[in-house]
Amino acid sequence: MVIQILLYLIAAAAIIAAAIDLIPVWKSWFGRIHIGRYDDRRVWSRALTARGLKWLSRMPAVKVTDNTRLIALDMLRGNYTKSAIQHWQEAALLLGLGEYLRQNDDPAVRQSIQSFLDSKLDGGGRWKEQPKHVDTAILAYAILSLDFIGSDRVEPAMHAVWELIREHLGTDGTVSYRQSVKGYRYVDTVGFICPFLVAYGLKYGRPECVDLAVKQITEYEQHGMLEPHHIPVHAYNVENHVPLGLYGWGRGLGWFAIGLIDAWSQLPPDHRHKPVLERSVERYAEAVMRFQQPDGSWRWTVTRGECRPDSSAVATLAWFLQGASAIGRISVECRLSAEAAMRYLMGVTRRSGAVDFSQGDTKDIGVYSTLFDVLPFTQGYAIRAVNRYLNTFHEKGEPR
Repeated sequence: MVIQILLYLIAAAAIIAAAIDLIPVWKSWFGRIHIGRYDDRRVWSRALTARGLKWLSRMPAVKVTDNTRLIALDMLRGNYTKSAIQHWQEAALLLGLGEYLRQNDDPAVRQSIQSFLDSKLDGGGRWKEQPKHVDTAILAYAILSLDFIGSDRVEPAMHAVWELIREHLGTDGTVSYRQSVKGYRYVDTVGFICPFLVAYGLKYGRPECVDLAVKQITEYEQHGMLEPHHIPVHAYNVENHVPLGLYGWGRGLGWFAIGLIDAWSQLPPDHRHKPVLERSVERYAEAVMRFQQPDGSWRWTVTRGECRPDSSAVATLAWFLQGASAIGRISVECRLSAEAAMRYLMGVTRRSGAVDFSQGDTKDIGVYSTLFDVLPFTQGYAIRAVNRYLNTFHEKGEPR
């Protein structure tokens, strides 16, 4: 009798584990039915925004592991997702929705953002959960970028992020990704910290923060780029400048792009660092456009047309190229490239409004995910890009 009960329990556990494994597979399959049916950017924008708003209030888990079998065990061990991953997902959604609000008076969206902020910050403008990693800087930047949130209301939280970044400063004067890898510089860190450092430095009168952002970018250009192609490697060793990981990792191009373009665009025209970063934007835009595929995408390894496209790279580079189009010498090319990228993203958007086929979370330097699915980070940058497009180009009566 006892053996029979044990067999029943084992069978039940196996059925439950199999069901848990099948749920994400079924959701992806079902979600992709009638994918790519959007052909109007305004309709597409509304669908993207509605989906992004739902995720901001209830963030979907972003998997750490690529394992697709017995994932219940990963959940029990705490290996399924991590809070640090969620910070850049939340930040992208917040940046996208903030861009949407610049041209749309939408009290419901504003209230949802306020509810999100209330979950992160206390009444005194401090973090409810003290940040531990520099990933938090991109979330802090997204908060600072909200037009209806005064910088004085969140000042303690912003100071805390600056102190955290200072704790990660290395002997070379640039910022490490983690305390455990102080000898390496990751391309991710450019995207995480540089926009925040510029925004924080300008808002609170800390010019050394702006200087640090520019140094982080220019040092990476000097030591982390494959010349003459000017595409970043995943990371490099600070001591001997040996490259680590892959040159041309798609999301790596995106990390450098968003760090560079948001840092440059925030600087006033007469700022001493403006010409330096403008030259960087122009050179990087020309490099990025050379690797765009005929369908408007960038592959997860941009140097190989045989690789799968990565929607996270496409969304971030679309945003970058729209910003770079403000430079007259490359304006037309950048704009056309960004439009092609958005057409690609429309073609991989599910009927639910979720952009599909983003590469999963990277495991380590040189260890890249083989899973491609929805990602809130991509959603946020797609929202950001299409709203900038609609608010700057489409309003001039140009075609959809």
